[in-house]
Amino acid sequence: MKAMTQPKQNTMVSRNVYSDDDLIKNLPGFINHYATVNGVRLHYVEGGTGMPLICLPGWPQTWYSYQPVATELAKKYRVIILDIRGMGSSDKPLSGYDKKTMAAVVAALVQQLGLSKIYIMGHDIGGMVAMSFAFNYPQFTEKLVVLDGSHPGEGMMQMPLIPAPGTFTEKMDATMPYAWWMGFNQVKGLPEKLLEGRFQYLLDWLFHYVMIDDRHMSSFEREVYASFYNDTESIRAANAWYQTFPQDIEDAKAYEPLAMPVLGIRSYISYNYMKMGLPYVANNLQMVGILDSGHYLFEEQPANVVNVVLNFLAD
Repeated sequence: MKAMTQPKQNTMVSRNVYSDDDLIKNLPGFINHYATVNGVRLHYVEGGTGMPLICLPGWPQTWYSYQPVATELAKKYRVIILDIRGMGSSDKPLSGYDKKTMAAVVAALVQQLGLSKIYIMGHDIGGMVAMSFAFNYPQFTEKLVVLDGSHPGEGMMQMPLIPAPGTFTEKMDATMPYAWWMGFNQVKGLPEKLLEGRFQYLLDWLFHYVMIDDRHMSSFEREVYASFYNDTESIRAANAWYQTFPQDIEDAKAYEPLAMPVLGIRSYISYNYMKMGLPYVANNLQMVGILDSGHYLFEEQPANVVNVVLNFLAD
């Protein structure tokens, strides 16, 4: 009997350690919350006191991506880390993944929480939503921080289908970046069939490709993200963030340049891209390069990220 019951115990452990209730134990002082706004049930975690700092993660991660930096940020601010629409334990509806609609959900949460002014910070896809929030809700946006990501623009339409000769190696080329998943994630239905239950293969390849040293992304973190993206609905919802880029590009044509202070933090990968794009859409812009990091800056250079963000917010 003992030999027969042991596998069942292991299954229960592996399922529970990746739940939000268990993961929050790795973030002392933070609490899980749920709220329904605009018909969408959102999951977020909160810790600290002071001026609210809303944090939006990117693909293919969840709120847990802020774990390396959240505790230090919470010493100064009320940190609210949100699983954006389609992410983690938040709802995954069939539509509404253009960044303007996603920003509207964030704005509804801000109002439901009774906040009048916030700092907002986003990485990757989260940076796109954070910028859309600042464009559409400047009355709530005191300062904006974007890391390795900015609002979709027409330059995306020039991304290569085939990599330039000699540039597609085991590490992403900063001068000629080849992001094949931008196209792959446009396909409806097929990625779900290929990746369901196998998402960690994509994660491992991606982390190695876009990080300088992917040993900074622990095996536990990889398992956390795989557990949240391994099912059809999660893959479908995450890919919808990419499939709405054409609408995002159209929406951007009507936006006025941002007037609030904006901080752009660039890794070695996004250095040129953000340097070229952000000055056209932000009038009060600071740019900082953390060039000894790849795309996942929180994991590779958490102390540098915290220092840069805290200095900007306190200025």
